[in-house]
Amino acid sequence: KYGFPKDKSHSLAAIARLTKIPLSNIKKIYQKGLGAHKSNPQSVRRASDGKKIGGKSLKGKMSAAQWAQARVYSAVMGGPAAKVDKDLLKKKK
Repeated sequence: KYGFPKDKSHSLAAIARLTKIPLSNIKKIYQKGLGAHKSNPQSVRRASDGKKIGGKSLKGKMSAAQWAQARVYSAVMGGPAAKVDKDLLKKKK
């Protein structure tokens, strides 16, 4: 959608620049992802294949930073996080 290669990570500033969403809003979405990782560990997926495994242990699961970055990508690309964070996805004029 925005020309992001699937095998490369991007900074929050680069995502904000390409999507025209204010960097402050992108950072808020990232922070919400960090909080979700901490408060709901059973929903965190495996880092290796992205499959969901239950349990409160975070062993073998995505790190908080990976989870937060995935939430940012989901929000800007129109995934499930876009519905939750729709108030933060307003573009600059």
